[in-house]
Amino acid sequence: MRRNIVAGALAAALLAASCGAPESPGPQQAAGPIPDKPSSPVTLDILDVAGNLQLTQGMIDEFVEKHPDIVSGVTYSKAPAPDLIGKVKSQQNAGRVDIGLVLTGVDGLSAGIEQGLWEEILPKHADRLPGMDDYLEPAAEMQKLAQGHGVTVTYYPSGPLIEYLPSRVPDPPRTAQELLDYAKANPGKVEYARPSNSGPGRTFLMGLPYILGDADPRDPVNGWDKTWDYLAELNSYVDRYPSGTTQTMTDLANGTVDIVVTTTGWDINPRALGTVPAEAEIGTLEGFHWVTDAHYAVIPKGATADQQAAALQLIQFMLTKEQQAKAYDEGYFYPGPAVKGVDISMAPESSQEVIRRYGRPEYDQLIAGNPKETPLDAKTMVEAFDRWDREIGGAKVDE
Repeated sequence: MRRNIVAGALAAALLAASCGAPESPGPQQAAGPIPDKPSSPVTLDILDVAGNLQLTQGMIDEFVEKHPDIVSGVTYSKAPAPDLIGKVKSQQNAGRVDIGLVLTGVDGLSAGIEQGLWEEILPKHADRLPGMDDYLEPAAEMQKLAQGHGVTVTYYPSGPLIEYLPSRVPDPPRTAQELLDYAKANPGKVEYARPSNSGPGRTFLMGLPYILGDADPRDPVNGWDKTWDYLAELNSYVDRYPSGTTQTMTDLANGTVDIVVTTTGWDINPRALGTVPAEAEIGTLEGFHWVTDAHYAVIPKGATADQQAAALQLIQFMLTKEQQAKAYDEGYFYPGPAVKGVDISMAPESSQEVIRRYGRPEYDQLIAGNPKETPLDAKTMVEAFDRWDREIGGAKVDE
């Protein structure tokens, strides 16, 4: 598996970020007014903590090729989400910020906002980013989470979905109760990964309150009584919780389990890679709402004026329809584009072939026909993860 959605790193990163008052970055030179383009071409250091380069590196490389007057070259680095804050703060405290752009999920975005690490991009530079005017409505909702300190560059509806092999599950559950009944009748055969370390796991956790009709789906402390009761009962029939999503896909493929929790990307990409049999099917549970997800571009405070000018030019380039079409990739953040008017026919032929073979016609209807909810805010999500670890499945996590 090429990637593991790094949602799991979220808990550690945010818990570190929320301890005590935010620290101010160390001495650094103010960037001053940001020019439309750098005074001379810059080498742009880009740090990815979300697996986003899988979707966007082709966009970035093309920008460098087409705009040598802006960017002379790019250096790429990747890190787990928990390492993000330390990497950025160490440079800021030293007064020398080499990282010109960070690609992050909601976890790193929120942790950096909490610590005051990101430059304010909006509304200050809104006129330089006209592509944001074309956001899909749910991508625009995800953009609100950035609080002006980041820009949504890719989006997907995510899940929660269930996945199964029809040869083993000819009559799949269609309601939460039927899923519970199946788990009771087939102990150990329903599986999801630890929510704090799995995109599908956390999406299942945040999606259940909508499916079950809980009092307040955005309040796991006081509004999830039905969800916590349901998860506790389901836990009685779950043997273990893998520490990451990849293991659940392996378990589905080898027959260890019959049903796993998934998302659009974790459905399409593992089948395209051969990790999961192509004939696997997906389903939703009655009352289903999408819990959406996105990746963001953020600029660390302390980046030079020329770095910021180049980063803003690059971000706008990434938001053009031609470049957004590359976000279809091999389906792992399906669909991927954050802006309107980008369909699969505009994607590279390799992406079109993957979606032709492993995409699902029903996704268009599911995406159009079901409500879309933004994920919990960072601190609330950590509270939900902590309670799940303490009261539901922490003792059964398979490290």
